[in-house]
Amino acid sequence: MSTTNIIIAGTGGQGIVLASRIIAHVASESGLDVKESEIHGMAQRGGSVIGHIRFGKKVYSPAIPTGKAEILVALEEMEAIRYLCFLKPSGTIILNRKKITPAMSEDKDYPENIEKFLIEKGYQVISLDAEKIAKELGNVKTANSVVLGFLSTLLKFKEDKWLEVIRDSVPSKTVDLNIKAFQEGRRLAKENEILGQRSRNFTTKKVKRTSA
Repeated sequence: MSTTNIIIAGTGGQGIVLASRIIAHVASESGLDVKESEIHGMAQRGGSVIGHIRFGKKVYSPAIPTGKAEILVALEEMEAIRYLCFLKPSGTIILNRKKITPAMSEDKDYPENIEKFLIEKGYQVISLDAEKIAKELGNVKTANSVVLGFLSTLLKFKEDKWLEVIRDSVPSKTVDLNIKAFQEGRRLAKENEILGQRSRNFTTKKVKRTSA
């Protein structure tokens, strides 16, 4: 098995570190060698946070080289642009439709039509409003679990393994909500016809636009 490289990015408070560690733990519990690292900006003030997750038969470095990631998971739109350099030209982007204006900036400075820009660049973009979905499920803070549910359908790991790791990783009082959010993400991914694709190559059919 060749090394699989995943970048997960967002801002402080979006649960990037937790999501990154869940992915790494699932891969490890599935019998793979895993390297995972995180880089924190001013996380408590909404600064940039990025996680590198690499897994395979043998992984030697936790840092993903430029242009080698198969998947970029962006919980905030600007962060997708910021870390696009890590993604392969044919890579897949899971894009949460969330905009957080950086400190010392104004709304008018925020780039428009980021999703359209990414699609025109030739990337496979799967977009969703994870925060809205999580809020409807009962807790907006489980948006990262919704996104993990989407991501899980692009990987070979068993659903039971994801659920086991989530239960062991999140606060006990939020287990049920996080499991529900994760499963909703998977359900929406199935509706978009990505579950049956060959996850090894991370190829997907053209997806329907998620309205949720």
